[in-house]
Amino acid sequence: MRTALTGLAIAATLAAFPATAENRIDRIRPDAPELAAFGPLPIGVTTLEFTNPGQIDIVNTKDGAQPVYDRKLTVEVWYPAAEGTAPGGSYRALLRDGKTEVTLQGRAARDAAPASGATYPLIVISHGYPGNRFLMSHLGENLASKGYVTVSIDHRDSTYDDKTAFGSTLLNRPIDQKFVIDSMAALEGPIGAITDAGTTGVIGYSMGGYGAMIFGGAGVTQASTEYSWGTPNGLLARHLAGSDTLKELVDPRVKAIIAIGPWGMNTGFWDAEGLAGFEKPLMLMAGSADDVSVYGAIREIFKGTTGTTRHLLTFEGANHNAAAPMPAPEESWGFDAELGFAPFDHYADAVWDTNRMNNIAQHFATAFMDLHLKGDSGKGGYLELIERAADGVVALDDSARPKPEHTYWKGFLPRTGVGLTFETRGQGE
Repeated sequence: MRTALTGLAIAATLAAFPATAENRIDRIRPDAPELAAFGPLPIGVTTLEFTNPGQIDIVNTKDGAQPVYDRKLTVEVWYPAAEGTAPGGSYRALLRDGKTEVTLQGRAARDAAPASGATYPLIVISHGYPGNRFLMSHLGENLASKGYVTVSIDHRDSTYDDKTAFGSTLLNRPIDQKFVIDSMAALEGPIGAITDAGTTGVIGYSMGGYGAMIFGGAGVTQASTEYSWGTPNGLLARHLAGSDTLKELVDPRVKAIIAIGPWGMNTGFWDAEGLAGFEKPLMLMAGSADDVSVYGAIREIFKGTTGTTRHLLTFEGANHNAAAPMPAPEESWGFDAELGFAPFDHYADAVWDTNRMNNIAQHFATAFMDLHLKGDSGKGGYLELIERAADGVVALDDSARPKPEHTYWKGFLPRTGVGLTFETRGQGE
């Protein structure tokens, strides 16, 4: 009887999933905040490869030996497509296990002709460790539909199928981010023609957020350059606070940075001096239960980046997977013996719906990037919020226009901001 019941349970579980998983990355929930909606522009997508010559090969670096290699990076580029481009396309991506290939469904048309007659700001997207260029594909598509060229990086030595020495990730994240901007600035052809790399934003998650913090001017501590498990031969000193090499890395083309669950403060990579060197407009997003980058450490980043105006969006009760990862592909739900967990755990949160968090991230990323990359001052109102959304007062007239006493978060429907807080500090605060 027990065997029969087990068999029925397995059959019921399998029946709950379609024969072919849809795995959509582009869903906008009915309760999504206003700016989460896709923009009016059709989207194209293409895959490119850039090679950064003469880079230090950290994986093969030993005491007294620092070989160099040509560092190849594969990137996914989303862009406004020509008028009349039909929406819809798919991606083949690896799961967290580094071996299972899945199909993702989105709105971008593969290799569609780009739009013409205008240029669009560039946004660089940088995944965690490990990750890949599709982990935040929902942001890539969404922002491209609103008039951005977005480029998401496969960081070598840090993807699901080539995860190697952590020291490579520590050194190369900000270097990769800058190199990809350089590569997009030099890109020829129709996509290069519409890309304004002189006006760039960066969005980094976890280790991508670590790299973005350095790229924005937050130099690392001397102690972090000496960790036995870190970058060998003291090579991380290239990003040391106050160093000439850090000053050369900080890029005037970068106008704004979003760091989602940035890793590093929890293990001593920054101190007050390093954080004070950060100079770009900053938005942090995090879960209050983050035990990987550690929420308290992320709050220290928020407090310590006194050289700029910054915001902290908190998902109350969420862990490290807050906001950034795409919804878990259906093929990720099964337990993996080699990993010791279901790949699902890499994408999902125990408290929050991933699609819901993605929509909220799309909303705030749109407001923040439009304000700082496009000079759209009207988007500032979406960032001028009372701290705790649930404390907001809903006061609308018969035409659904806010009354003077209305304090609910701009762009959020009544009752839909529960569980969110938003804090802002100005330069010098």
